[in-house]
Amino acid sequence: MLQPSTHGGTDVRPPEFSRSERARVLVMTAAGSVVIGYAAVAALLALIAATATHAAFSTTGVLTAAAPGWLVAHHVPLRFEGSAQLGVLPLLPTALLMLLAGRAAAGAADRLGLYEPLQARGVVFCIAGAHAITGGTIALLMGNGPVRATPAVAFFGCAAVSGVAATIGVAQRCGLVEVLIDRIDPVARRGMRAGLLALFVLAGVGALLVALGLVFSWSTTSGLFAGASPTFGVGLGMWLLCLGYLPNAVIGAMSYVVGAGFSIGDVSMTPTRFSGGPVPAVPLLAALPEKQMAFLPALLLLPLLLGGLVGWYCRKISDRPSTRLRAVLVAAVTVAVVALVLAATAGGALGAGVFNPVTVPAGLLVVLVLGWIVVPGSFVAWFAGARPKRVPAAEAPAIERIPAEEDVEAGYDDVEYEDDVDDEYEEDYEDVDEELALEDELAEEFEEDEYDDLLDDPADDPADDADDLTGDDPADDPADGLDEDVADDDLDAEAEARLEAELAGGVGGVPEDDGSPEPDLKGKAD
Repeated sequence: MLQPSTHGGTDVRPPEFSRSERARVLVMTAAGSVVIGYAAVAALLALIAATATHAAFSTTGVLTAAAPGWLVAHHVPLRFEGSAQLGVLPLLPTALLMLLAGRAAAGAADRLGLYEPLQARGVVFCIAGAHAITGGTIALLMGNGPVRATPAVAFFGCAAVSGVAATIGVAQRCGLVEVLIDRIDPVARRGMRAGLLALFVLAGVGALLVALGLVFSWSTTSGLFAGASPTFGVGLGMWLLCLGYLPNAVIGAMSYVVGAGFSIGDVSMTPTRFSGGPVPAVPLLAALPEKQMAFLPALLLLPLLLGGLVGWYCRKISDRPSTRLRAVLVAAVTVAVVALVLAATAGGALGAGVFNPVTVPAGLLVVLVLGWIVVPGSFVAWFAGARPKRVPAAEAPAIERIPAEEDVEAGYDDVEYEDDVDDEYEEDYEDVDEELALEDELAEEFEEDEYDDLLDDPADDPADDADDLTGDDPADDPADGLDEDVADDDLDAEAEARLEAELAGGVGGVPEDDGSPEPDLKGKAD
């Protein structure tokens, strides 16, 4: 049971197909891409033959002539009688054929409900196999005719072009792009994005250079069209020829701007060097400079600015300069790899005469691209980017500062104030201790002495003995006995009042000394 797809943000449950139905869809897709491509080439040749003067038009001739044209669209070199070869092939038909194969592969993946990268293998293999078998068969049938191709080169060349196109077509639908992105480091992804942007800018500069060359040499361009195409059909064929080789011209202009240049036979030119000679009478080549000009070396400022733009783009990738440099390096490698492929496919053999070969130096182009992007890009990314935040160092142990004179005086004041407070607390504690001790002494004194004396029997008083000796009996004098009783009562009352006062003073605090002498209770008792 197939699981629902989650690519694209929505769940899509793929339909279920039997093996026969899946095989039918794959076969129809592969055959359709071959037939449609072949039919497009045949239709174009038929249009040219029908509009050309003195051209014999026949369906068989058009279909036969479409076979080498179909191989040319797959970028398969052709050989002619003798040693002449056609290796510099137009890239626009190849791009259109790849677009057709990619669309066919994407349509098959949609119909079959494919959503996993491994599930797309069947579609890619079927399309690549169909194109490979067709190309090899055509090369075998051409045999040793006036136009021929190497069967092995045709087989693998057609398989490679169509297979790459089919893979690109199903990459988004089957999640291949997501898998590749997930496997790439985020910094590398940003660097690759910067490299692709730089590549598009470089291609735009090359296209602009070609356009300006055609505009400034429009008289030569129109003269070549008029001389090579006296009729509408021939003119249409010449126009289609120039249109087909337009991507090749843009790639050559890119190499020229970078400084690697290009060559057509004996003609070789760079912004700093020019070697003239004959070139084919093709209107597109009218954009070539006729001689070395003083302002042409200034074109080398363009790749320098491009490298600076790459560094400016990568300046915000990270706060670490080394990470930004890595992104710039990835961008440079991306541009260099794509430029290598484009330079390898833009040139090739052109006959066996003075125009052979057409060369875009791929090795030199790669080296210069790396230099133009890495050097200025690294400089800009290093100095224009943010710096990592400095981590504060561990705090050093505090060093005791020698106090100044005023600090010492202030410290003395604080110490004196603290000493005063401590003294007050100590005095309070001492007062409390003294009060408690005095209270204990008073209590003992009154209990042991005062009360004993006050409660003693009057008969034992020495005064009574004195009275006995003198013969004064208290009983004989009633007034004397009454006075003694009153005195005893007053003494008891005074002693009790004194004791209560002392006890009350011990609870609230020791009564203050008013300076008056304490009463001699013992004496009064006596």
